Amino acid sequence: MQQRQRLVLLIFSLFLVFQTSNGHNITRLLAKHPSLSTFNHYLTLTHLAPEINSRTTITVLALDNAAMSSLLSKSPSIYTMKNILSLHVLLDYFGAKKLHQITNGTALAATMFQATGVAPGASGFVNITDLKGGKVGFGAEDNGGSLDSLFVKSVEELPYNISVIQISKALPSAVAEAPTPGPSELNITGIMSAHGCKVFADTLLAHPEAMGTYEDNVNGGLTVFCPLDDAFKAFLPKFKNLTASGKESFLEFFGVPVYQSLSMLKSNNGLMNTLATDGASKFDFTVQNDGEDVTLKTKINTVKIIGTLLDEQPVAIYTIDKVLMPRELFKAAPTPAPAPAPVEAADAPKASKSKSKSKSSPDPASDSPADSPNPADQAADDNAGVSFKDGRSVAVGLSFLLVFLLL
Repeated sequence: MQQRQRLVLLIFSLFLVFQTSNGHNITRLLAKHPSLSTFNHYLTLTHLAPEINSRTTITVLALDNAAMSSLLSKSPSIYTMKNILSLHVLLDYFGAKKLHQITNGTALAATMFQATGVAPGASGFVNITDLKGGKVGFGAEDNGGSLDSLFVKSVEELPYNISVIQISKALPSAVAEAPTPGPSELNITGIMSAHGCKVFADTLLAHPEAMGTYEDNVNGGLTVFCPLDDAFKAFLPKFKNLTASGKESFLEFFGVPVYQSLSMLKSNNGLMNTLATDGASKFDFTVQNDGEDVTLKTKINTVKIIGTLLDEQPVAIYTIDKVLMPRELFKAAPTPAPAPAPVEAADAPKASKSKSKSKSSPDPASDSPADSPNPADQAADDNAGVSFKDGRSVAVGLSFLLVFLLL
């Protein structure tokens, strides 16, 4: 009987592991706490909620309705509010217990604001210090080291996935509170030109139809992958050989009509449509991450994201190390022809020579555009994307079946 109980306990533990490993939902966690409803509302309004949910280890410094009212009295724009609240999301786990066990009594935590790439120097970090009398202080690092806010209580903890703790008031930061322009006011080509993508930006400006497509998508959401100057400059001869419509599609290929933060790109691997996607003209690429690296792939080549120029909802701009080439406009590199067969002896039959010659001839299809994805391979990729969910469902089902049999 005791052995049966242990087995049931083990199965139940596995069930809990599968349930909790599916991530967290910050809005659902906060919905149980009416005093944090305004904070919860603005996490949704600024689109920070899905970014928080995409992280596996995170701490949210929540503000109650009174603290939010004080913050809102300054009338920040929604884009400035996102920066402010991003400063209240730590990229590490700090439960109530850990706050009192900080090594040397103080720690410097990176925040989601720092991860956007728009926070210079130490302005995206938060100082956490275990004070006397059981108090814990929090302060923005760019605020002279002043610990402006205190730990109030633990709200929700899912070790070591997400911790939601309430602090007494918002963390003041001149950088986070600085006025942030709305998307329609952004000069995306100016941002690219000033940060190593001038050749691509100038080329985009020289093609008004493609530029117009980018501008039409700024307000609704836009992600741009701009090749650095050296890479695009070396590519210009190939670009000039394209037709007028080909040039337009090629330039639009580097834009995605949705906002994708770097954390989203790291967690949402798979095919991604672009501004050039139009019916049969797929003009898509595959996003794939390897640890902290994110790559973009087509049948022609693979490039890597190497920098963030802007990551502010609803616009993100990243630099890539090479020019990504769509298969709709460029051919894959020819498959090397098989090595010639060894020359046979002089008295060998002539038919053998002819046969050997035919074997050494290159495949005429080797210079054709890359083939479409194999449906079986595509299905395998799709199945891989849901294998975890399927595995979890099977495990849960087996768990309940075993419990039923053992009772």
